[in-house]
This record gives sequence, C-alpha cells and structure tokens, in this order.
Amino acid sequence: MNKSLIAALVAASITPALAAESANDYPSKPIRLVVPFTPGGSTDILARVIGQKLTEAWGKQVVIDNRPGAGGNIGVDLVAKSPADGYTLVMGHIGTFGVNPTLYPKLPFDPVKDFQPITLVALVPNMLSVNPALPAKSVKELVALAKAKPGTINFGSGGSGSAAHLAGEYFKLLTKTEITHIPYRGTSPAVTDLIAGQIQMIITGVPPTLSFVKAGKLRALGVATAKRLPLLPELPTIAEAGVPGYEATQWYGVLAPAGVPKPIVAKLNAEMVKAIKGADVRDKLAAEAAEPVGNTPEEFGAFIRKEIARWAPVVKASGARPE
Repeated sequence: MNKSLIAALVAASITPALAAESANDYPSKPIRLVVPFTPGGSTDILARVIGQKLTEAWGKQVVIDNRPGAGGNIGVDLVAKSPADGYTLVMGHIGTFGVNPTLYPKLPFDPVKDFQPITLVALVPNMLSVNPALPAKSVKELVALAKAKPGTINFGSGGSGSAAHLAGEYFKLLTKTEITHIPYRGTSPAVTDLIAGQIQMIITGVPPTLSFVKAGKLRALGVATAKRLPLLPELPTIAEAGVPGYEATQWYGVLAPAGVPKPIVAKLNAEMVKAIKGADVRDKLAAEAAEPVGNTPEEFGAFIRKEIARWAPVVKASGARPE
C-alpha cells in the first residue's frame, strides 16, 4: 500500500473524530446570524427570536447582522462565502431561496449547492384582501369580475419580484385572468393605497392587513394556505373558494454554508427545533401570524428545491425583473 493511500485512510479515520470533538466544543464563540434585509421585517423578527433562544441555551451570543441589498442577495452571498464552521448562518426566506434563483439571471452563489439547510422555522400565511368598494364578496366573484372586465382590476405588491407580486401572478396564472400589477416600495404603501381605493386587491402576509380587515376597511376573501387558519377559521382557503391548487405561503428558515460538519449541523438543528416547539416561541410566532415548523435538514433541503421548481414558471410568466 503506497504512502498517499495510507495518509488518505488515516485522514478519513481522523476527520469524523475531529468533527465530533468540534461539535462537543461548539459553540465556543459568538455566532453570527445574517438577515439579508433591514431590521423590523418578519425575517429580522424571526431571526431575533431564534437567536435569543440559542443564546440562552448555549451562553454564547448570537449576533444579528442585517445585510440588506439586491433583494437579499448581498447577505446570502456573504454567508455562502463564509467559513463552513457553523459560526455564520443566514435566515433565508421564500424570496432569497425560492424566487431569486429564477428572478436574477445570474446569482453569485448556488442556492442549493452552496448551502447546508438547518431547519425550516416558520410559515407565514398570505391573505387575499380587496377594497370593500369592489363588487366581489368571494374569490369566485372576483375571478368572474376579472374575466368580465380584463385589465381593470389592479393588485399591489411591495415591489417587482416580491413575494406578494408573485402570489398575485400565481393567482392570475391559475385563474387565467388579466389583473394589472402595481409595484410599490414596500408593503405598507401598497396597503395604504388599497384602503384608499387606488388599487383593488392584494395577496400578502396576514399581519399587514388583518387589523384593517377586522376594522372593515378591507374585505378578506381567502387565505393562500393549504388549510384554514385557526386565527380566521371562518375564512376559506383560496383553493377551496374556487382556485384549486392555489397555495402561496411565505416561509423562513436557517441555513449555513455548505460543508459544515454534520455533528454541528445536527446540534444546530436539535437546539433550533427545540426552541421552535417551545410554548414561548410558539406564542411569539403566533403574534406574527406565523406557524412554527422545525423539521430536519434533509426535509428543509427538499422543500427548498421544490419551491425553486414551483416558482420558476410563475417568475417567467410574470415577466418580473429585479428592481
């Protein structure tokens, strides 16, 4: 047996032991959790919830590092190129890991090959809301109205290529309707114009619109989830209300650079899932109308691949371009 082969065999036998030892010592210093958006949004809020629980469990600070820009790609790319030691993580979501792989012609990273999924943290449901002046009191009536008057109904979003934009385009695709997209610089101004009647509908996360629905300033027609929400049990899903197969849920999950030792991945996953399943985190997520998940790295990886495939035709059909 030649020396190079012996060296390779010795290295192979030592590497698992070193990985296990590093996992036992992990974490020995602060962990950086990158949020590829500005503070205050759902991605940032969920990252801080998870970060706080890890800090409490391990006694090592989890530092939230907001790195916005290019639809989240700047922060994601930073993590892709970081050392694979478990000390740099990213809070990904449907936009950065589900939509951007198709929306951006050329990314500086591979959303699948360059990352090690840790766990899917939560799902945040979207809701279809309309201005009360619109003569449509159900999803079926909305579709009928859109077909009777093509191009006269406008839907708003937080920007071209945003989750709300593609949720609307997906609705158009499945219903074969002509509804005009009006992009805004953020969800809040879109909701403000919806209330004012400048646009007629929006499909966006429950939190920005729920209070206005309860106040009668907006009319909710359906939720974009596979099943009804415990928060709004009387409100049908868009699928059961007349658009079979429609589902457009926003999601958030933690990933690390590819190559992080499996024992460290397992340790991160176990602690995060424990936190997500805890009553206090469930309550905090419920305040954001979020449904806790907490699955395995393999399940989260399969979920991301499925989401990329699902949204690719929607992005292409929408003609969306990066802003």
